[in-house]
Amino acid sequence: MRLVLKKSAVSVAAQSAVGTAPAKKNPSLENLGDFTTSPRVLVITAIALVVGTAGMIAGVILLKLIYLVTNLAYFGQFTFTVQPFSHSPLGYAAVIVPVIGGLIVGLMARYGSEKIRGHGIPEAIEAILLGRSRLDLKVTILKPTSSAIAIGTGGPFGAEGPIIMTGGAIGSLIAQMLPVSDTERKTLLVAGAAAGMTTVFGTPIAAVMLAVELLLFEWSPRSFVPVAAAAIIADVERTAIHLPTPLFPFHGGMETSFLGLGAWIFVGLMSGVLSGALTQLVYACEDQFLKLPIHWMWWPLLGGLVVGIGGLIDPRALGVGYDNIAEMLRGDMLPLSGLVLLVVKAVIWSVALGSGTSGGVLAPLLIMGGSMGAALASFLPHASPGFWALLAMSATMGGTMRSPLTATFFAVEVTGNTHVLLPLIAATVTAHLFTVLVMRRSILTEKVARHGHHLTREYRVDPFALMQVHEIMATEVTSLPGTMTLHEAARFLTSPEARHPSFPVIDEERHVLGIANPPAVIAWRRAGRERGESLAALLSNQQFQVAYPDEYLEAVIERMMQANIAHMAVVSRTDAKLVGYIGWRDLLGARQRVKVEETERIAFYHKGEGGRARKGLDHGPARSS
Repeated sequence: MRLVLKKSAVSVAAQSAVGTAPAKKNPSLENLGDFTTSPRVLVITAIALVVGTAGMIAGVILLKLIYLVTNLAYFGQFTFTVQPFSHSPLGYAAVIVPVIGGLIVGLMARYGSEKIRGHGIPEAIEAILLGRSRLDLKVTILKPTSSAIAIGTGGPFGAEGPIIMTGGAIGSLIAQMLPVSDTERKTLLVAGAAAGMTTVFGTPIAAVMLAVELLLFEWSPRSFVPVAAAAIIADVERTAIHLPTPLFPFHGGMETSFLGLGAWIFVGLMSGVLSGALTQLVYACEDQFLKLPIHWMWWPLLGGLVVGIGGLIDPRALGVGYDNIAEMLRGDMLPLSGLVLLVVKAVIWSVALGSGTSGGVLAPLLIMGGSMGAALASFLPHASPGFWALLAMSATMGGTMRSPLTATFFAVEVTGNTHVLLPLIAATVTAHLFTVLVMRRSILTEKVARHGHHLTREYRVDPFALMQVHEIMATEVTSLPGTMTLHEAARFLTSPEARHPSFPVIDEERHVLGIANPPAVIAWRRAGRERGESLAALLSNQQFQVAYPDEYLEAVIERMMQANIAHMAVVSRTDAKLVGYIGWRDLLGARQRVKVEETERIAFYHKGEGGRARKGLDHGPARSS
């Protein structure tokens, strides 16, 4: 004997539980809010302020080390003064300087820590996703040192990647000395990274956006607030020690028009093409290095040789090249000069980066993008000198790193010009769209993928956090009466009629008494219970979990995991009667429902088959669990 609750009866009960009837207040809603952040965030923010200060100090030290190494290697002077590579008295002998620098970096990577290889950001991502946000002291010391040597000896890199890694390592080390969760440790690592980037460029907003778009893998106050605090304190402190802000002042712009919009999109499209080409070139060079019959320790030496030769062709391509950015924004770079710098910089940067040396990608992307903008400026509508170079810088950065908001705010902050925000976002989004459509991964995530790990950068709200039980529960429930005997239950559960692994047991008024399933029957038999004993008696002392129609799936899943069960009866809050059943198949169906919403195309006002198909979907689920 068994009972089947048909949909019509159940639907009335479910609607009374979640509709307009005077049902009990859902207690779970009292604990829900827009965010799950607790006052613990204040403690982590206080720690992040310390991390931000430490990251700022590390950034200043790294910049000083780069200038010192440059002066020692190219000028034989112990000074921190910034001097152009073209003024070096070494002449053709300067070609050997990057070779020596590459050899030193290779030795440091092999006998110190292999984690110092690369441009910093992919390594930080791997530490966050795979290493529980734990970085060691070796990385904190060796990363800035190796980067200073690589860049100071002519490496065509920026300082931001290494300082992001170094600042992250500082945040991780501080977090490892404190009792924090993995999520809090990740937040402090990213706080140090944001502080480092802020120190180098004076761009706290862009640093926070980089954290959100690339490093945090979430959008939540519990991580956003501490990271923002670290970036803010770093910017205040760098201003206090008189580091320049903005770094590259630019007061130009362009009148908004449809012609201008077309030109902005064109620059974005060209920047997207450049972004894709640079990404492919870097990893093509890395693939060629992998084929060499020598240890990877020697690769930076070979990369340094190419850098040295490129430096003879165009010394402007060496080092961080901040003076090149300033020249472009002044509008002083001629088209042919920009084209030469673009080609030389792209070749030596790709080869050096592919060799596994230590250095960043952000400044080189700005220079190469700006060079292209300078080369295209004479073919584009009239604008202020340096405007097209700025647009191409931002778009190339946004397209290559797949971080359009970071690139846009970076360009605004580094120039101090908010009037170019509209053309910047237009060009940068265009470049971003192009690279998203033509490439599966960015220059930053490709390295992670090559190490055998997949990551996604699309942030979505978990459907389990928004969907309620009544939306997916089975409303046609096969149930067993409490009067059924143990023998009858055993026979039913082994018959073809039992198409599911477990069934709710109810009394005459449809109150749930418990759950019957084969493991429970076996346990009762082993315990010596009588074959004629009723299920109601057998379940009298059993503890079981129930769900409510207005509960959110997130809470139900958590209880299922804690109780180690795969199915749960759904009861009304008003009278505790059975109104449905929910199981793991229904939960998987919730994700499938989201997939359908993303892929099914319906015209609601179309009179054809599509409209009728959609109408059928609106009735909701009515299937067995």
